[in-house]
Amino acid sequence: MIEFYLDGRSGLSPYLQLVQQVRHALRLGLLDEGDQLPTVKDVVARLAINPNTVLKAYRELEHEGLVAARPGVGTFVTRTLTDASLAAHGRLRQDLRRWLTKARLAGLDDESIEALFMTTFRTASQEGIA
Repeated sequence: MIEFYLDGRSGLSPYLQLVQQVRHALRLGLLDEGDQLPTVKDVVARLAINPNTVLKAYRELEHEGLVAARPGVGTFVTRTLTDASLAAHGRLRQDLRRWLTKARLAGLDDESIEALFMTTFRTASQEGIA
């Protein structure tokens, strides 16, 4: 089961952070069809957020056809977003971990690492590389 977290520095609203985390988990194969998302009550207790925020996120995911709510039972994954082999994800994750280690050894903090990655990603996307 997925465990949600909120990042106050992300610039995204809490409900969009929840939506994004579910999408990422679906894309990486961490959630499969039939898996249950945490109950609204559990998410509210863990993150200390308004229940309407969680409901809004779950409704958004339902509208996208990724989950389905079963009244009195919970919210369940109806499809995944896996678009590459999980083996490739594993290799890429290892490469990324090595890169993160090098960045740390070079003295970069979390914010600097994120800025470097995102600017490089955006530049590569604009150039048609990524």
